Amino acid sequence: MLTVPEIERALVVIAHPDDVDFGAAGTVATLTDAGAHVTYCLVTDGDAGGSDRAVSRHDMAMMRRREQTEAARHVGVSDLVFLGHGDGRVMPTLQLRADISAVIRRVRPRVVISQSPERNLDRIYASHPDHLAAGEATLCAVYPDARNPFAFPELFEEDLEPWAVDEVWVMAGMSGPNAVDVTAAVDRKIAALMCHVSQHPDPERTATLVRDWMTGAAKQLGLPDGAAAETFHVVDTR
Repeated sequence: MLTVPEIERALVVIAHPDDVDFGAAGTVATLTDAGAHVTYCLVTDGDAGGSDRAVSRHDMAMMRRREQTEAARHVGVSDLVFLGHGDGRVMPTLQLRADISAVIRRVRPRVVISQSPERNLDRIYASHPDHLAAGEATLCAVYPDARNPFAFPELFEEDLEPWAVDEVWVMAGMSGPNAVDVTAAVDRKIAALMCHVSQHPDPERTATLVRDWMTGAAKQLGLPDGAAAETFHVVDTR
């Protein structure tokens, strides 16, 4: 099991509003409970989300920013950065790598939580192209970009000194080899997830599904009945 008490700062980089609440909000709540400062970096505003064609894409983006901001409060996060890249059009470009590197240098986290850059053919709905691109760009930003003073020299104009992250925790659904016991944070995770009203045609089903994911992960790890866990692949970047 992963331990969190010694982590002072963590950064979560995700493609869309609600991605962190599906994958790692219990861990985020556990981190903030232990005194960590957690920052969210959202690559897009989620402007391609929802199914109501009467809602303009600008209005959807603003709605999703508000939803994510409210969701973050449930798990102790008030520092959110929206990069504004196009939803459904994310690529691991040098610009995106520079944008994420700038956030890493500002936040100076020990741990970065990210999405996987690898497509999972057993859980294809979790392998949205934006997720894959955000995961790839984040890993590139962690190593080598954010720590390399010559990678993006323009960042010095913003007084952003290089920073080396210790670990990346890649969100891994139910199959990761490392996990955080989030039993005490389940209700707050679900409350955060339910803030994304524009995205849940059946909120009760969504809540049940996510609870089942967490209890299933805990069972696979041999935790007691009633326990919940979120799993990760940990990448040592020291």
